[in-house]
Amino acid sequence: MLNKSSRNLPSVAVFLALAFAPLATWAQAYPTQELLSTSTTVMGESIAYPTTGPARVTANIVTIAPGAETIFHRHPAPMFAYILEGEVTVDYGAAGKRVFRQGEAMMETMQTVHRGSNAGTGVVRILSVHMGAEGTQNVVLEK
Repeated sequence: MLNKSSRNLPSVAVFLALAFAPLATWAQAYPTQELLSTSTTVMGESIAYPTTGPARVTANIVTIAPGAETIFHRHPAPMFAYILEGEVTVDYGAAGKRVFRQGEAMMETMQTVHRGSNAGTGVVRILSVHMGAEGTQNVVLEK
């Protein structure tokens, strides 16, 4: 003999199937690939957002020519980077160097002064997304 709650199981199963069917269809129509999920930068710093003003997100594509390098700099606000093309070597000074290749994503360091260089024969293209605030610079140049 079925109790009252077990008689409702088929109804609940049908409801759940109908409720989540659009999500399954959406997942098939719009597949996603997670690039990065982290709460720290490449140097292990906790990500902290500036509070100097209203939130401001800025996205850029940085291009580094073959044989070129950026000036030493740091980012006072979180910066997500995705390597679109090429291979960039980032010099973190005493913390060493790291190589990032096409298709790799990272949260760049906020406190460690660094610079990127392109030792390859083709251009390096990097999507950089700065998650700052009004009144906070995205990049601070260092000498």
